[in-house]
Amino acid sequence: MTQLACPRATALLPLTIAILCIAFSLVSNTAFAVAVTVAEAVSLPLAERVEALGTLNANESVNVTSNVTETISVIHFDDGQRVSEGDILVELTSVEQHAQLDEAQVRVNEAERQYQRVKALVGQGAASESLLDERRRDLDTARAVLVAIESRLSDRLIRAPFDGVVGLRNVSRGALVEPGDTITTLDDDRFMKLDFTVPSVFMSQLSPGLRIEGRSRAHGDQIFDGVVRGIDSRVDPVTRSIQVRAVIPNPERLLKPGLLMRVELLVDPRDGLVIPEASVLHQGQQHFVELVVEQEDGLTSERRQIQIGTRVPGYVEVREGLAAGDRVVVHGNTKVRSGQPLEILSVHDHPRIATHTEAAPDASGRAQ
Repeated sequence: MTQLACPRATALLPLTIAILCIAFSLVSNTAFAVAVTVAEAVSLPLAERVEALGTLNANESVNVTSNVTETISVIHFDDGQRVSEGDILVELTSVEQHAQLDEAQVRVNEAERQYQRVKALVGQGAASESLLDERRRDLDTARAVLVAIESRLSDRLIRAPFDGVVGLRNVSRGALVEPGDTITTLDDDRFMKLDFTVPSVFMSQLSPGLRIEGRSRAHGDQIFDGVVRGIDSRVDPVTRSIQVRAVIPNPERLLKPGLLMRVELLVDPRDGLVIPEASVLHQGQQHFVELVVEQEDGLTSERRQIQIGTRVPGYVEVREGLAAGDRVVVHGNTKVRSGQPLEILSVHDHPRIATHTEAAPDASGRAQ
C-alpha cells in the first residue's frame, strides 16, 4: 500500500526549496569569488609614433684648414682633445712675418714722430698745413701696412672657432700645408643634429618643438630624447617625403657624428586614458574588459566593450568605454564571467610611460 505524504509537509516544500536556493546563493558569492589583479584606468600624455631612420651630425662641425701655404712649426693639440673657442691649434712658420712686423712698427713710430713734429711747427707758424697733411698720410699708410702684416701673422696661428672636440690630426710638425688641406676636424658635440625623413602625409602634423626618441644599436635600449628644430621647405618629388631636423642634448658625449639612429617622432600629443594591455579581451574585431563594479554585497565583474587607440609598451589607450578611475581586471580576466564575484589579490602598478622632457632642449637647441 502506498503511503500518502503529509499535506502540511507538501505545502512547506516550495518554501524550503526557496530558502535553500538563497542560502546556496549566499554561500556561492563567498565561496566562488575569483581572485584577480586589478588596475585603474589613468590619464597620461600620449602621442602617435612615426618611425624613421636618421643620421647624427654635430651641432657645429668644421674641417680645420690653413689660409696660407706654409710649414707647421708647432702643434698644440692631441687626438680627441677638447678645446675652447680661440685656443691655438697649430702655429705655422712665421719668422719672416715677425721681421716684417718689427720693421712696420718702426715705420709707424717714425711716421708718428714726424707727424707730431710738423704739427708743432704748424702751431708755431713755421710749417704749412699741406706738409702736415702729407705727414698724416704717411702715418696712415704706415699704420695700414702694420695692420696688414699683423693679419698675415694671424693667419699663421690657426685657432679653434668654437668649443668642441678635435678629431685625429692629419699632419706632423714640419709638414707643408696649403689652403684647403685638412689639419683635423672640430665638432661641437654638446648637442647633436638628427636629420631624418618622414612621409609627406604627416606634413600637416609637423612643427618645431615636437618630441622625438632616438635609439642606436651602439647603445642598446637607451633612449635619447630631443625635439624637432626645423622642417625642410621642400618635399622630395621622388620619395614624397620631407626632411626633418631634431636636436638631441649630448651631455655625456655618448653620441657621435655619423651614427645611424632609429627615430620615433611623436605627433598629435594629447592626454589619453590607458590600461594594461593584458586586461583587454579580444573577440574578432571587438575589444572588452572585465570592469570591477562595487555592489552592496561586494565586488563583481561587468564585461564592458571598449574602443582602443594608440598602443605603448605594455599599455593601450582606451578611447571609448571607460572613464578615469575605473578599475579593470588584469590577471584572472579569462576566468571571470560577467556578474561573478571578485576578490582583489593585488593592484597593478600605475603605468610609468616616461615623457622624457626634463633634459630635452627647446626648438632652438638650448636646454630648457
